[in-house]
Amino acid sequence: MTVEIHDGTRWQPVCTLDDLQPGRGVAVLLDGAQVAVFRDRTGGLHAVDNLDPFSGAHVLSRGLLGSRGDRPTLASPMYKQVFDLTDGRCLDEDTAPDGSPAVLRLWPVRTADPTARAAKESAA
Repeated sequence: MTVEIHDGTRWQPVCTLDDLQPGRGVAVLLDGAQVAVFRDRTGGLHAVDNLDPFSGAHVLSRGLLGSRGDRPTLASPMYKQVFDLTDGRCLDEDTAPDGSPAVLRLWPVRTADPTARAAKESAA
C-alpha cells in the first residue's frame, strides 16, 4: 500500500504504509513543503506541516502522538505544545510567538493500492 497526500491539486505518493511505524512520524518533501506523516496505533494516518510554529524548526515529524479525550494529538518535541490532529489547533496556546494563530496545516492523507490502480488504468 502507498501513502498519498493531496497537494491541493492531486494525490501524490510519498511513502509506503510499511515505512510508517505506528506511533512514529516521518518527514516528506511535497513540492517544496515539509510534511510530517504519522500512522497512529489504530492504523489511522495524519499529515501536518512539519514546521513547529513555536520554535520555527522543522521537527514535528519527531513529535509524540497521543490523545486528549477522544481527540488524537501531536506533542512538539521542542517546547511540548500539543496540537489537535483533527483541526490542527494548538491546545495549549492560541498564538505563536510571532502573533500568528497557533494552528498547523492539515494535509489530506490516504492509502492507495498502486497495483489496483495500474490494473484499472490499463483496462480503460
